[in-house]
Amino acid sequence: MLFFFSCFFFLFFFLPHGAISVVPLSEQRQHVTAVGSESGFPVPADAAGWEGAGWGSAGSSGGAGSRSSMREAWFRDHFWSTDLTSTVGYDSIIQHLNDGRKNCKEFEDFLKERAVIEEKYGKELINLSKKKPCGQTELNTLKRSLDAFKQQIDNVGQGHIQLAQTLREEAKKMEEFREKQKLHRKKIELIMEAIHKNRNLQYKKTMEAKRLYEQRCRDKDEAEQAVHRNANLVTQKQQEKLFLKLAQTKSALEDSDRSYQQSITSLEKIREEWQKEHIKACEFFETQECERISYFRNALWLHVNQLSQSCVQNDEKYEEIRKSLEMCSIEKDIEFFVNLRKTGSLAPAPIVYENYYNTQRNVTPVRSPASVPISRRGPLPTPTSGPGEPDYATIDGYSLIHH
Repeated sequence: MLFFFSCFFFLFFFLPHGAISVVPLSEQRQHVTAVGSESGFPVPADAAGWEGAGWGSAGSSGGAGSRSSMREAWFRDHFWSTDLTSTVGYDSIIQHLNDGRKNCKEFEDFLKERAVIEEKYGKELINLSKKKPCGQTELNTLKRSLDAFKQQIDNVGQGHIQLAQTLREEAKKMEEFREKQKLHRKKIELIMEAIHKNRNLQYKKTMEAKRLYEQRCRDKDEAEQAVHRNANLVTQKQQEKLFLKLAQTKSALEDSDRSYQQSITSLEKIREEWQKEHIKACEFFETQECERISYFRNALWLHVNQLSQSCVQNDEKYEEIRKSLEMCSIEKDIEFFVNLRKTGSLAPAPIVYENYYNTQRNVTPVRSPASVPISRRGPLPTPTSGPGEPDYATIDGYSLIHH
């Protein structure tokens, strides 16, 4: 924890312009703790602190030993180069951070793809439960079990669609975390790029001043050698020229020496400034990388908890189907069908063998009923008409009138 507080102290008070801030882990831990504790699933050991991220704690199994091993791996101690203008250590850290950001993006894409799969699967389940017949002519208790089965399959599909939405939300949070880290890191990178550029420019100027200084030294040595070599061989006027040239080279040497020393002084100041900023950047990058690993691990842990929770919820829905099946009664379904569709309780009589000839012999003649004697009537009397009446004839109530 000592390193944790020292990092925060340095970030808030020493970095220029308040350019760097550390993203808190409270939000990411809330989701992990909520899903884990409420559903009974395990949560990371560091859901409430930094101990699980490798820092160790007084009461943890790592303790001071964990901090000691972590101390040896600090970025500030292991990413230097003997070449002043080299950025190999800084570039190695930046490359690692870029790889970490890429890994977060890959997990983000994984969540999005999983969300598409879950949503498609959920919709297919819903369509299956609604459109596909499944025991639609069943009766009574088994019919109720089948209705419960299709309803719970529909609920499972809805659960997968909800899980897809949850995964999209988690992918969005990962994207926001990734972009926030990128923004904070960009400020440090801009500062370091400016320092590297200024350092390299000053180093180049210093090396040029050194080259000029060394040249002036050689010019001065050559002028002195010319004076000593030609002391007794030249005229007075020529000697004066040699002494004048020597004085000029000495003056140029003094100027170049002064310029060289000033360049060295400026370069040293820039080197010290760069070294301090490099240390600050290394500490910030290490803190950010620890935060990224912790967030990534918690996000993955949360994702697994969500999948476990989805399985538990699905099993609860399947349990409702099992409960409905427990209420299914074979006897009741049989009795219900009999009462609903029964056609009668009497079976047809057996068909017996009938011998044709035996049947003919056993047939008794049928007596005809007694005949009724037919009697003939005598001739009917001829009707007569009275005086003044028309002629007519009657037969059993039928009359024929002749006019």
